[in-house]
Amino acid sequence: MLGSRAEDYLEAIYSLSKEKGYAKVMELSEVLNVKPATVSEMLEKLSRMGYVEYKKRSHVKLTEKGVREAMKLREKRNVVIKFLKAIGVPEDVAERDACTIEHVLHPETLRQLRNFVRFVESSPAVNPRWLEHFREFCRTGRHPCKQR
Repeated sequence: MLGSRAEDYLEAIYSLSKEKGYAKVMELSEVLNVKPATVSEMLEKLSRMGYVEYKKRSHVKLTEKGVREAMKLREKRNVVIKFLKAIGVPEDVAERDACTIEHVLHPETLRQLRNFVRFVESSPAVNPRWLEHFREFCRTGRHPCKQR
C-alpha cells in the first residue's frame, strides 16, 4: 500500500509528464517542495514497487501500473473537490483540503461521495431546490422551510 507522500509523488509525476511523457527530479523537487535527494530516494522506492521507471540523474516515467494508480488518485481528488464545492467550499480551499482528505478516505466513503456528486451533477434543475435551501441555511443558520 502506498503512503500519502508516495501518492503525492505519483500525482505530481502524472501532472508533469502530461506534455513530454516524463518528469525531472528538479521539477518534482519544486512542485513537492522537497530536496532533490528526497525526490531521488522516493523515486527509487517507487521504482522498486513497479510504479515508475527511474534512473539516477535522468528523468522519471510512470509505468502502466503507475499511470493506473495516478489516474485513480486524480479521480479521487476530483470527487472530493466537486463534493466540497457542491456544499459551498471555495475552489482554492476545496483543492487544498482535497489533497489532505483524499489520502484518508475509506473506499465506502469515497463511493458515497462519488454517488452524491453524480446525483448533484445529473440533477435536471440547474440549482435544485434542496441545494438552494442548503445554501440559504449556510447564509442564515435557519432552514428556509421551517416555520418561524
